[in-house]
Formats: sequence, structure tokens, C-alpha cells
Amino acid sequence: MTAARTPLELWGGVECTFVRIGNDYRDQLVDTGHRERFADIDAMAALGIKAVRYPIVWERVAHQSPAELDFSWHEKRLERLREHGIQVVAGLLHHGSGPRYTNLLDPNFPDLFADYARRVAERFPWIEHWTPINEPLTTARFTCLYGVWHPHLNDIDAAFRATMNQCLAIGRAMRAIRKVNPNAKLLATEDLGKTFATPELQYQADHENERRWLSWDLLCGRVVPGHPFFRWLRNKAADERQLDELASGEATPDMLGFDHYLTSERYLDHRVDRYPSAAPGSNGRDRYVDVEAVRVASLRPLLGPGKRMRETWERYRIPIAVTEVHHGCTREEQVRWLKEVWDSAERERARGADIRAVTLWALFGAVDWRSLLTKREGVYDTGAFDTRSEKPRPTLLAKAAQALGNGEKLDHPVLDLPGWWKRPGRTHARPSYDMLPRSSKRPARPLLITGASGTLGQAFARICAHRGLAYVLTSRAELDITDQGSIAAALERRRPWAVINAAGFVRTGEAERRLDECLAANAVGPELLGRACKAAGIPLVTFSSDLVFDGKLGRPYVEPDKPAPATAYGWSKAEAEQRLMAVDADALIIRTSAFFGPWDRYNFLFDTIEMLKRGEEVVASDGTTVSPTYVPDLVHAALDLLLDGETGIWHLTNQGAISWHELAREAAVAARLDRSLIRLVRRAEDSENADTSLSSTRGLLLRPLDQAIGDFVACNEALPSLR
Repeated sequence: MTAARTPLELWGGVECTFVRIGNDYRDQLVDTGHRERFADIDAMAALGIKAVRYPIVWERVAHQSPAELDFSWHEKRLERLREHGIQVVAGLLHHGSGPRYTNLLDPNFPDLFADYARRVAERFPWIEHWTPINEPLTTARFTCLYGVWHPHLNDIDAAFRATMNQCLAIGRAMRAIRKVNPNAKLLATEDLGKTFATPELQYQADHENERRWLSWDLLCGRVVPGHPFFRWLRNKAADERQLDELASGEATPDMLGFDHYLTSERYLDHRVDRYPSAAPGSNGRDRYVDVEAVRVASLRPLLGPGKRMRETWERYRIPIAVTEVHHGCTREEQVRWLKEVWDSAERERARGADIRAVTLWALFGAVDWRSLLTKREGVYDTGAFDTRSEKPRPTLLAKAAQALGNGEKLDHPVLDLPGWWKRPGRTHARPSYDMLPRSSKRPARPLLITGASGTLGQAFARICAHRGLAYVLTSRAELDITDQGSIAAALERRRPWAVINAAGFVRTGEAERRLDECLAANAVGPELLGRACKAAGIPLVTFSSDLVFDGKLGRPYVEPDKPAPATAYGWSKAEAEQRLMAVDADALIIRTSAFFGPWDRYNFLFDTIEMLKRGEEVVASDGTTVSPTYVPDLVHAALDLLLDGETGIWHLTNQGAISWHELAREAAVAARLDRSLIRLVRRAEDSENADTSLSSTRGLLLRPLDQAIGDFVACNEALPSLR
């Protein structure tokens, strides 16, 4: 059957890069935790995926010797995939250079790799679909041209030799596999973009645009006399026998794996002064910047995955699977990107292109890809599942992909507005804080945020604008959460798809004296909002506090711990939780602690840093241990939980427990200020140390406290208007 007569399939992929950097190796199966979680296989199956790109990576299986293979980890998982009826696309080398006994430039590399492929096929003869080496040209560029990964060269001739070696290895591997399974099929993947340039650099763009096809051209037998790179390869990267081997066409792929990212399309500009934030480079002839093409407004009509799919189809006329769809960004942007790629594939299918599938890549996320794995910072980008919980949680992306795979119409409020790559403010030419488009096909369904005068409400508004989420920020005059009629009128007028309650009584020291006012704002208000949201069928997010606990437990509190407030303020928050859960069990209640943020001056860290800058003494106690929370991190995580459809009580604080005195000292170190000005005091109420720090059994979603303090200090220095 042709692709036009069959539905577009949803495939999945596990980020499985096993790359050598210097003498060290990075294994994404370990970094993302997938190596330890057998239940991930069942989670994949629950999405309804038809096939999965799954690793049987050379470096892991035969690390010490070509003859010593360990398949113990793979056997159980591959068999489970078979039980679920999921087709396996086996990957044997993923951005790697092989075990230590070889490398991409080793003349023996192709035969060593082919021997490994044969042994894998003999162990799993039922596997029919193979991607022996992932993205050979891309790997060659990052190892031998850009010097990021082993062998860390900056030599284009070496990059071509590495590409040639990998393509020879793919061809020989498939020959060996087909001796075991004659029905084996080759799915050859590559990152496919396009380069644009100023007229002065068009020659460089032409070179890169021809080079992007090189691995597929080699496998398809197209690199023969007359090919733009034939002479170069013959003179610098291969002998005629090797070129003839690939020119036979024996290694022609059965399917092309089309990988495409927002960064895959590039723009080269010799006017480097126009891009102060971009580091210029050189090709030895000209100096220029290389930036994302989506940030150049004039290129917009020429960009997008659909156009690159069309070019691929028209060049090769080989069936295509989109084999990586990933966007390391916020939930809504991930969904917008998936939807754009999916819709592009459907449009190109309607025009006659044989596109079989779209692959939800990095099902369990990726770690440290923002530094191309060169730094061990633990920076995690979620995939279809968020693995920072004990059991990976399906995110909004998983639910969106599942709907598309089932042939359902995908409709979510985040799709009312475009991704950042299509919004005003994205381009280098027009920096702007107005991130939302001025017009759209229909009014965007908004989030309704209460608490316009507060730190949290203002932060939500700012971050929603940045993330392209339509919102309405309401003051008490428009929406009084203690007035049922006011709530009903606001919901009717604004018609939000969800409500975020950032209003409340925040003066903890005055709560006992103003108890009625505190209880109304902190308990009655959330209860009334919960009733109204439940009746309207819309989600509600509200905020609680670490002060629902008395600090006597002796360890950080987690969600199941029973509240035991010691203060009037804490009692009002505990009362709110109880009342809200009674009327709306689907509400999301977020407990947090000790705000600090970059956009207001009313927090302990701001005061501490400003006083130290003036040479003034800072007095702080060590009698209370808390979990300080960086407001931007809190807001981003709260929005993600809302979009993911999470309910119940969640603890969201930056990871770490610290006293106020220690916090002041940490801030001084981060800001490079004099710690000797910080004086320790013991107050009468500190006679018994209190520890109200929070942890979580549901997931540690916020980064470590020291990283947040570092960002706070950097932002504080960049915002002189606050001082």
C-alpha cells in the first residue's frame, strides 16, 4: 500500500547518544535514567506508537573487545517491545566513534563495525529494520570539523573521511545483516536543514547545501564522476575502490530518516556587528556569524520542515520517515513544533510524497544537550515523559502525540498562538518584549491569573508573555476571590481555559492580628474559586506554603505529610488545602517557600545583596531552615504541571535546605561580596530550631538552589533599574 492510502504513523525514539569526549564517555541512557527503568517500555506502548528507534549501541555491548558482547540489558527490553507489537528499528552507533579499540578515521572501522552488526543480527534475527549509524554526516561534522566530540579535529578533509568511513560501515553492516535476515531494511538518518546567506557568503551556503546530502548520496550510489564532491573525496578522503563500492548502489536505503530541528536551518552574515550576542567564526576566507534562520524575518517564506521534506522527496523518491521531532523548550512550544511537523508531513503526503511516519524523539528527554554533552551540568530537557519523578510522567507532549497517532484532531489552547519561531520579537532585527502576535485567526483562549498587584501574579504575566500563552491578569477590582458573584462574572466575561490563583494574604507577621482578613483571602477565596472552576469544568492552580508545617519533623516535608501549622498564616493555608480538596479534587495545589526573584526588590536576597554592596552589615538567623524558591523557576514549573494536567498537592521549591544565615552567605559568594559583613544572630523564637524545608515524592522539578542563586545574582546585575 502507498503512504497516501495508509495513516501517518506515530513512532518513538529513545535518546541514546553514546559519545566520547576526550577520554570520557557520555551515555544518554544513563543520564536520562532509561537504563534503569524497565517500565519505560510499557509507558512507550501506552502511547500507541507503531515503531521505536531503539539502541543496541556498539560501545555499550562490545566495549572491551569485539569478541566480548553483553546483550543482557537488551534481551529483556527488546522482547517486551515484541510482546507489545512495536516494531524495532535497531540503532548500533549513535553519534559515537566506536569503542576504544577503533575510531571514525580508523581504516578498519567499517569491517569492525560490520562484524558487530552481524553478531547483533545473529542474536536478534527477527529485527527487520536497522539504522546502523545515526546521522553519519552530522556526526562527522561534530567530531572532525567542529572538534566537539572525539577525535576533536577541525579538519574538513577528516570530516569527509569520517563520513566516507561511516557510509562504508553502513553498507557492509547491511550486507552482513542480510546474510542473517534477507528481509532486513535500511533506514538511513540524517539531520536535514538548509543554509541561507548574504550575497557575499552565498558561495559558503552553496557548499553547505550541497554537502548536506553527502551521506545519502554516497549510500545511494550517486557519488560518481561529475558529483560536486567526487574529486574532493577521491583526492582527500577515499580511494577509488571505496568510492566504487558505494557507487554500486548496494547500500541504497529502503527508507530515509529525515531529522529536522529549529536549528537545522542556518543564516550566514558577514556583517558581524549586527549580531552582538553571536560569536563570529571563519572559513579561512571570510569572517561571519552563523545564526538560526528562523531569527531572520525575510527568510520566513523559505523555511520550515515541509519545504525540506519536499526537497528530500524530489531528490531521492525514496520513502521517508520523520525520525526525530524534538524541541528542547517549554511544553507548549514542544507541542507546537510537533503539530507543525505533523501537519507538514500530512501536506506533503497529500502532494504525493511517500512519508510514512513521524517519530516522537527523546521520549524520556535528554540531558546536557544544550552544551552538546560537553558539560556535566545535569540540565534536563523533558520529552514525552518527565523522568524527574519516581515514575516518568506523561507530559502534554505525550498526550498530543497520542491524539495525533490515533488520527484525532488536536485542539489545545496553546495552539491558538504560534511557536516562538513565528512570533514578533524572535528576530535579530526586531528585539522586543511584545512576544504575542497582534492578530490571529481567532481570539486566543486565555489563562486567567489573579493577584495583579503581587509578585507571583506579575511573574506569571511576564512568563506567560514570554512563552506565548494568552492570559488575563486580574486585580481585586475585577475579580475578588472572596466574592462568589465577582468570580462568576469574571469567568463569564473572560472565558478562560484555566485559572491560576496568585492572590492571597502574604503578610505572615500580621496574620494573627488580621486573622479574618487572612482567612478570607487564603482559605475562603480558593474554596470559592474551586467551586466555580469545578462547575465550569476548568483547571485551577493555587498556592500554599511550607508554613502548613510546624518544622518539628526533623527532615524535609513531602506531600503525604500531615499539615501541622504553628502560625495563623500557616493555619489559613492548611485550611485552604482542606477546603479546596473537598470541593475540587482535580485542583492543583502547589506548596512553596521563601520567594526570591529578579523582578522586585521585596525579598531577602535582594536586600542582602544591596546592603552588602553599600558595605552595610546584614543580620540573619540560623534558627529556621527553609527551601528558598526562585520565582521564575516556580512559575515555569507550575505552568508545566498545569499543561500536563497534574492535580493534587505538589511541592515546588529549588533543591536544597538552608538557614537564612547560610542563604545570605551563599548570595554573598555568588555576588562576589564580603561575607564578613553577615552577622549571625539567635532570636528568642529560635530556641528550638524549625525545619520547614520541602522535598517531594512526586518529582524534583526545580534545579538546585545554588544554580538559581547564580541566575538571580546575574539578573540583579543586569537590571540596574531595580537599584
